[in-house]
Amino acid sequence: MSASKSDAALLTQKKVEQKPPPLYKILLLNDDFTPMDFVIEVLKVFFSMDQEQATRIMLKVHTEGVGVCGIYPEDIASTKVKQVVEFSRINQHPLRCVMEEN
Repeated sequence: MSASKSDAALLTQKKVEQKPPPLYKILLLNDDFTPMDFVIEVLKVFFSMDQEQATRIMLKVHTEGVGVCGIYPEDIASTKVKQVVEFSRINQHPLRCVMEEN
């Protein structure tokens, strides 16, 4: 049996260019009520930062009004934002955490 040209065309691999998924920045926003120690705890627990990194980001949030906690694919970023907001509310703090496309 010989393969026809149409069969040979079907058997060749098609190169499909796949783009990496879009990434999202997770941002903490400053407020006048959430204690700095709590922000550091959030950064350590949810973003696996050490004390020094967490303190640096907390000070950036405090002085500039916003700080980047990390950059993740959409589903991970969304989950982390929800976790931080829920943890903040449970602990009665108004800390705001949002995500935006990178």
